[in-house]
Amino acid sequence: MYKEHFGFKEDPFSIAPDPQFLYMSEIHREALAHLLYGMKADSGFVLLTGEVGTGKTTVCRCLLNQIPDNSEVAFILNPKLSVLELLATICDELGIAYPAGTASIKVFVDCLNLFLLDAHSHNKRTILIIDEAQNLSVDVLEQIRLLTNLETDKRKLLQVILLGQPELNQLLERAELRQLSQRVTARYHLEPLLLRNISAYLGYRLAKAGVERPLFTPAAIKKLYRLSGGVPRLINLISDRALLGAYSRGEHQVRSTVLTQAAREIFGAERKHRRTGKWFFSAVPLLLVIAAVVVALVLFLPTPQRQETVALEPLAPVQADVIEEKEAGEHRSPPVVDSAPEQLAAVLAVTAPPQTTAEQSRNQAMQALLALWGYTDSLDPVATTTVADLYGLGLLEEEGGLELLRTFNHPALLSLIDAYGDGQFYVLLTALDDANATLIVGTDLVRVPIATLLRQWDGHFSILWQLPPGYEQVLRYGDQGIIVFWLEQQLAALANREPRDMLNLRFDHQLMNEVRRFQRRHGLTADGLVGPRTLMTMNAQMATDQPRLAFEREQ
Repeated sequence: MYKEHFGFKEDPFSIAPDPQFLYMSEIHREALAHLLYGMKADSGFVLLTGEVGTGKTTVCRCLLNQIPDNSEVAFILNPKLSVLELLATICDELGIAYPAGTASIKVFVDCLNLFLLDAHSHNKRTILIIDEAQNLSVDVLEQIRLLTNLETDKRKLLQVILLGQPELNQLLERAELRQLSQRVTARYHLEPLLLRNISAYLGYRLAKAGVERPLFTPAAIKKLYRLSGGVPRLINLISDRALLGAYSRGEHQVRSTVLTQAAREIFGAERKHRRTGKWFFSAVPLLLVIAAVVVALVLFLPTPQRQETVALEPLAPVQADVIEEKEAGEHRSPPVVDSAPEQLAAVLAVTAPPQTTAEQSRNQAMQALLALWGYTDSLDPVATTTVADLYGLGLLEEEGGLELLRTFNHPALLSLIDAYGDGQFYVLLTALDDANATLIVGTDLVRVPIATLLRQWDGHFSILWQLPPGYEQVLRYGDQGIIVFWLEQQLAALANREPRDMLNLRFDHQLMNEVRRFQRRHGLTADGLVGPRTLMTMNAQMATDQPRLAFEREQ
């Protein structure tokens, strides 16, 4: 409908898994590389997981375009099948003939085995791809494993690629599927796009559709990230509706207000439905209590003003004091606004520093964060990609809740929405207890109730973390080097056991199983992969002098 208005040759934001519209972010490139590696390694199983809409099927379609011509592929989209139905579907996909009305598993398996042997004799490989694999039953998965038992001295005659939601990892952890899990030689979890990817993602799809100019304002891009969470399918849905909205207004660029309306049209009915229903009647007593508290605040508390703060000295001296305190081994709470009842109105909201842009507030917060790590020299905080090269630090940009921040236990850059409607700004979270959060806002140190923070925080945060020696990318089964030796030392210390003293140690089954146990114990995805989340959580358990999120309480 809006093609001619914007000059598109194709729909830029179709949700169909078209490989030519696949924007290969670093996340998607690594996912595709894992699939290709698994295929070339002649392994039994390759696993790709990710939340709904992150692009698993699209990555797989891209994989299909790179599969060698001498390959036979069975692609199953609906895995809610019985063992007999699945075997019949595989035979149909591969063009294998079988007697009409067959109701014997053995007949299907024999037909498949003959096909696999014949394909191998003609130097062909056979690949089975199953989408939505989290819906497979245990019996079906076990039958698939048995199909991969047919092998030569050098390779499996059937390769299996499983695509699924995160529940697939949990399914494969079941005891009865441990043999299958041990045959997974390549696995990858596809995360949503980060904020820095959104502009490139939009530009790529717009260019593929025939438009080179930017159609989304910078504010709209940030809004799109907050509304979609970085999930490509949601980005497509919202963007398509936003373009339609801009067209209906006669505008040639999507603004944040149009984007908000588009998201409301897509999600509004569903959210409204969720907010109404039987829960309302059970919540009436709670609503009455809340109403009484609000009335009391209006009647007895002074009119809310911008929050009172304790002005800090210039950041460098303040951070030097923090460092001296750490070296002395003492822990004391920083000076903060008193949250006594008479001053409660002063901490009901967090507001941006006056006359400060979002970029300036981010620069201030990042400079304060670097100072906490002991780096007070002049550095452009915007150039965060250089942080690792300069200081051996990693920058993790993630989305989650306060419990995740407590798990990582490092100061965090938070993106807030100003309580007075002045837009987005950044603060540094330095301490967190059960009731309050301590923030550096510009050059002021303030403490606010956690409920206040949650009302204004969109869930996105940035954390600096210490990179282990030799760390370059996510560690997985089969890796070796100094980083694997380091990992062995850390896990041994956490498990209170003697480390294996082998500098040429490989990331073996023992390490992988210990990593999984650690991940399960700390609420992480137990995939056996060692990435930033696992490393930071592991680091938080060790006694180090790195900046922590909260002061330890005296015993």
